[in-house]
Order: sequence, then C-alpha cells, then structure tokens
Amino acid sequence: MRQSIEHDFDRDTRLDWYGEESCTAQLTDRWNTATGHPNGGYLMAVGVRALQEHAAHPDPLVVSAFFLRPGSPGPADIRVESVREGRRTSTREARMCQGGQEILRIVATFTNFDQADGRSLSLARMPDLAPPDDLSDPLAGTELPGITVADRVEYRTAQPPGWLQGQPSGDPSMTFWMRFADGRQPDLASLPFLADAAYPAIMELGEMPSATVELTIHLRDRPVPGWLACQISTRHVAGGFHEEDCDIWDSRGVLVAQSRQLALLP
Repeated sequence: MRQSIEHDFDRDTRLDWYGEESCTAQLTDRWNTATGHPNGGYLMAVGVRALQEHAAHPDPLVVSAFFLRPGSPGPADIRVESVREGRRTSTREARMCQGGQEILRIVATFTNFDQADGRSLSLARMPDLAPPDDLSDPLAGTELPGITVADRVEYRTAQPPGWLQGQPSGDPSMTFWMRFADGRQPDLASLPFLADAAYPAIMELGEMPSATVELTIHLRDRPVPGWLACQISTRHVAGGFHEEDCDIWDSRGVLVAQSRQLALLP
C-alpha cells in the first residue's frame, strides 16, 4: 500500500482547533529569514489555512495581511470570525497572536472557481524564460546561515542575481522559475507563501532585505503541478518604504496569482 508523503509546508501549517473560531499553530524555524524570524508569507499561509477551514466557499480569492510584529518559532493562537457570507463570495478575518500580542491581522475573501463563469481576458504575458532544466540554481553552493526558508524553495534563473556576486545590478526586477524543494505541488493554499518566497528585488539596489508592512495577493486560478514562472519588481522607494509586485504563472502559462507588498527598509 502506497503511503502519502506529508510535505514540510503541510506539516508546518497544521492547525489544532479547540472551537469553530479558535485554533493554535506551531510555527517552526524551517521558514526563517535573515532576521531569524519566520517568513511573512509563511505566517500569511498559516492564517489563510485558518480562514479557509470553515469558509462558506472553498477557494481564496483575495487576501490582505498586516504584519504588526515579527513572529517567532513556537505556538501561535488564531481567532477567526466571519464578516459576511454571500452567494458568490464570503469574507473572513483572523488575528494571530504570540505571547499575548497580535503579530498578524489577515482578511480574506473566498469564492468557488468552479462557478466562475464570467468573462476571462489576460493582457499580460508570461515571462520569456528558457525551460527550468536549461537554467541554473542561483543559490547552488551558496551558504546562507540561518536563512532556512531558502532550503524550502528551488529557483532557476538565466544568471545569478548581481547582489549575490557583490555587484547589485541597479535594476530591481527579476524573472525566474520557482517550486517547493521537497516536491510539493503548488496550490491556492501555498501561493501566499510562494509570492513572498523570493529574495527581495530591492537587493539589486544594494539594500538589505526589508520588513513587510502589508501584503495583498489576488488568486486568479488554481495552479496545476509543475514549476511556477515568476516576475517581481520594485518601482518606487519613498522615505524608506517600497512596494514589490509579484506575478506568478503556472506550468500551463496561466496567471494564477498577483501580489503587492509594502515594505520598510532596515
């Protein structure tokens, strides 16, 4: 009998419910960034899983998260409430707390993509990338002590980023392929994490990774198995705050997610 494999993402976003509106998550250090704190997209994905549990519709459509304090590996309490349930969409809100302090406020609207029968049109093209097997892993042979989130994801690029070679290019934009390193396939639940899983484009301006203040993601379709093609960019830096946009296409060439985050430089 074939046993199913539990991947790191599913294990580390598991929830223990003690009521219809309350649950606990065990945040792990497998998703840490250079700050020693868990990646914001990972926290967001845990929150989405909590919101999705008793939602009237199955598919997250749009999610907005406000990062109020850094998270830490360890237990986190999550309280969920329903805001509205409609025929096409339903909206829910959650608060994630550690040590009695709120670290994340997240609001999501859900729908059912099987019932989405309106007009579809895409005017943006998937990045022109060579097949992943023809490209290189930009982090191969690179030591990133403590940045455990880099072990959870694989990347393929035409050339290594300039910042990694000590020569930032001055162009804060990148295109690349991405997937989970342990073979887990992408789905709607994992896209909030994957939209925040790349090294920040701002590093090509010679900056250190920034702290996310808010992140919103629009989920456009359920991704199919395979690599994800990604395009990220920053266009404006003002007073130490900057945005980062991320578009994600699946292996069919279908746009499956768009995100924008506002972040603060250290």
